[in-house]
Amino acid sequence: MALKIERTDARTWPDEHLKELFSEGFPEFITADRLVKDYIGRVGEWFADLNLMLLDEHDVPVASGWGVPIHWDGLPETLPTGYAQALVRAVEGREQGVKPNTLVICGAIVTPALKGHGLAGETLKALRQTARDVGWSQVIAPVRPTTKAQYPLTPIENFMRWRREDGLALDPWVRTHQRLGAEILSAAPASQTMTGTVAEWERWTGMAFPESGDYVIPGGLSLLSIDRSADEGVYREPNIWMQHS
Repeated sequence: MALKIERTDARTWPDEHLKELFSEGFPEFITADRLVKDYIGRVGEWFADLNLMLLDEHDVPVASGWGVPIHWDGLPETLPTGYAQALVRAVEGREQGVKPNTLVICGAIVTPALKGHGLAGETLKALRQTARDVGWSQVIAPVRPTTKAQYPLTPIENFMRWRREDGLALDPWVRTHQRLGAEILSAAPASQTMTGTVAEWERWTGMAFPESGDYVIPGGLSLLSIDRSADEGVYREPNIWMQHS
């Protein structure tokens, strides 16, 4: 497939195209990260050049990816704690005049009908090329392992060590990064923190939470902790930091 790459804000996309592209999105609770809500507006405004759309030969969007720039000294111990803090570091770095040297790939999505055709890898390549074009020497990603939801009781530190017989990661999204030369750096056990009332969590998950405690939830990579006396549920989403060569 011949692909074209454009900034997402380069044009107005037909609603039906966007609906198809994003029809298999993330769990509804993924938007309940209050810290991300505080920063995502400035991210969209300031780093629009890092929000890319991949188009087929008919100018139909078939994949999309985006990222943010940060300054990072290359040491695993100074990585952001995960996705949310990467946004904070990018925004506050811009506000403070810090020169970035690293692209953080924050997400990539492929239209459902074309999954398995290599478009996710092409999206990652396009973002890496964008970083090279502006002279950033490092590309990292807080990777959301798609199959971790099947093992919500397993610590992310354990899960990220799981391998297939060929030596690649058990998780297919991690493998996509590995096939492009990326290596696992470290776990990000609290890459995001989603907070809501008990009623909100019941709506987001389609479940009932009759008493306080920890629950397995649909699409959750770890457990949801419910405190009925505080009328609050807290879910901490684990990711895996990876670095592209």
